Amino acid sequence: MDIKAYIESGILELYVAGSLSDQENQEVYNLMQQHPEILQEVLEIEAAIIKLTASTSREDNNKILQSIKDALGFNSNTTKVVSITKPKYNWITYSGWAASILLAAGLFWTVNQNKQLESDIKISKTQESLLEFQIESSKNSLKEANTLISVLRDDNITKVQLAGQGNFANTYAKVYWDKESDRIFLDAAGLPEPPEGKVYQMWSLKLNPLAPTSLGTIDDFKADANKIFEIKNANDSEAFGITLEPTGGSASPTMEQLYTLGVVSST
Repeated sequence: MDIKAYIESGILELYVAGSLSDQENQEVYNLMQQHPEILQEVLEIEAAIIKLTASTSREDNNKILQSIKDALGFNSNTTKVVSITKPKYNWITYSGWAASILLAAGLFWTVNQNKQLESDIKISKTQESLLEFQIESSKNSLKEANTLISVLRDDNITKVQLAGQGNFANTYAKVYWDKESDRIFLDAAGLPEPPEGKVYQMWSLKLNPLAPTSLGTIDDFKADANKIFEIKNANDSEAFGITLEPTGGSASPTMEQLYTLGVVSST
C-alpha cells in the first residue's frame, strides 16, 4: 500500500469531517491501527480544524457584537440630540430586536461549543487509540528483544555473515539460524531503504548445483526501526542471499540486484 498516496487522496479529511460511510470509517480506523503515519496525519488534521474553528468563532462573534452595536446606534461618533417628538419605534421594539440578535448569537455559540466538544472527544479517542497502539508495540518490542537475546546467546544458533556484492559492496547483513525451530533472524541494518516499487527478497541457496528458494519479501523494511526480521526457513540451506526485486517479489533472484551473500559454515 502506498501510504503517501493514500494520505494525499483526501479521504482522511473526509474522515475527520464525518463525511464517510460507516464502512469507510471502519476502513480508515483499521488503517490507523496498522500505520502510525496515517494515525499521525489524522491527529494533525483534527488539530488544524480545531485551531481554524476557534479562530473563525472569535471573528464571527465579533461581527455579531458589532451588528448589535450598529443596531442600537452605539458606534456613532456624533452627538445625537434627543427629539421631543414621539419616535417611530419605541425602546421595547429595539430591545426585542437586540434580544433576538443576542439569542441568535447565543445559539451560534452553543452550536459551536458542541462542535468543539465533539471534536475534542474524537481527538481524545484517537489519542487513546494511539496510546494503546504504542503500549502494544512496546510489549511486542520487549518480547522480540527477549527472544533475540536468547537467540544471540544460544551456542547452537548458526551465525552467517552476508557480505556486500558487486556494486553494493558497502552493504551487509547477518543471519542467525535456529535450525530446531526452522527459523532465521535477519539483521538487515546494513541495507539501505529500498526505492519505491522495490522490496528486498530473502533466498535460501543450495550451491552445487545452484538452486535458490525464496524465503519471502521484506515488505515492512521501512516501518521496522530495528531492521530485524524473523523468517521461516525449513530448508537445508548452504547459503543465504538478499536481492532487490519488484514489489511482490520474483520467482527467481535478479542477480544484477544481488546485495548480500553469505555461505553457511560447515563447522
